[in-house]
Amino acid sequence: MYPYRKTAVAAVALGAAALGLLVGCERGSAPSTASGRATATAPAADGCPEALRKARAAVQAAERTDTAWRGPRSGPAAVPDKTLVYVAQTMTNPGVAGVAKGVKEAAAAIGWNVRVIDGEGTPAGIQAAFSQAVALKPSGIVIGGFDPRLTSQQVARAEEAGIPLIGWHAVSSPGPSASPKLFTNVTTRVEDVARISADWVIARSDGGAGVVVFTDDSIPFARFKAQLIKGQLARCPGVKLLTYENIPIPDASQRTPQEVSSLLSRFGRGWTHSVAINDLYFADAAPAFRAAGKPGDGPPFNIGAGDGDPSAFQRINGGQFQAATVPEPLTQQGWQIVDEFNRAFAGSPPSGYVAPVHVVTADNSRGGTSWDPEGYREAYEQIWRR
Repeated sequence: MYPYRKTAVAAVALGAAALGLLVGCERGSAPSTASGRATATAPAADGCPEALRKARAAVQAAERTDTAWRGPRSGPAAVPDKTLVYVAQTMTNPGVAGVAKGVKEAAAAIGWNVRVIDGEGTPAGIQAAFSQAVALKPSGIVIGGFDPRLTSQQVARAEEAGIPLIGWHAVSSPGPSASPKLFTNVTTRVEDVARISADWVIARSDGGAGVVVFTDDSIPFARFKAQLIKGQLARCPGVKLLTYENIPIPDASQRTPQEVSSLLSRFGRGWTHSVAINDLYFADAAPAFRAAGKPGDGPPFNIGAGDGDPSAFQRINGGQFQAATVPEPLTQQGWQIVDEFNRAFAGSPPSGYVAPVHVVTADNSRGGTSWDPEGYREAYEQIWRR
């Protein structure tokens, strides 16, 4: 969710986490398949085969599709007669909208009511939406994809009213938050997403790649993720960071095609891979790649390090200028939010569950347009005695 087309909303202070960076990798030849895997490897004297081995193993594990539910199996029975308000950063963001869909689906299963209020992607709109949510006096409020510091007054009013708050991508780390006060925050770990995105480039290029990183530095969460990706790539001598493109997401639809055309002229065939903090950059880049006569199945081979919305799956499945994504299990996270509220209402602690990272390619997507682990609906319904 980190990125948004209409606003750049901060998510957390940057100094918290640090990646366990890999050490190096092996140089390789130019990639030649849709997955971005090089056809041959030519190790250099300064290569780093151990890191390449670890990257390959990590990607192979993340690409597995036998993702049975490993989340909670026990918890309080359904607390009846509750109402939630989902305050959305903007419902035009597929990640935010996907989680809202999951919340509504889970609320229907547990027997609650849900109302979605769209902040429409502007600070003023989000503040107004949150104020409206507090005025409705619901049982709980979901902070759907924006930094609670943007709505500090509304958060304080909710706390005074005894309304528990649960975030989705509201702060950088999963779990409870003391400041801002959240019962829990539902998200994958940004360090894991950054690491596997860089590992994918390292592994699929056999350690020899020219990489462009796309981000929005006006969003601290996105900037933090991009810096982690840069740091991970920098540990591999054969993987060269060609440029770091800071394109604000509100401007992405206009700026990205122009920037991509310029980069193609500047780097030519040396640009073999890209990592973006959100898939939407590749939707905006596609016309420029197409106009330049680039094949839809690459190179450059592109991976999105965020959300994995349906359009990203469609580009991946169709071989249209995106080779992979690191998706969030959006519907499952919506169910998790409802379960976490039920725990809050019952006086129980948060579940502590954090979804593992997953990498989707055309080879393992099975033609789908979303990713969720199997069995979570049944598990939550059993917990709730539904």
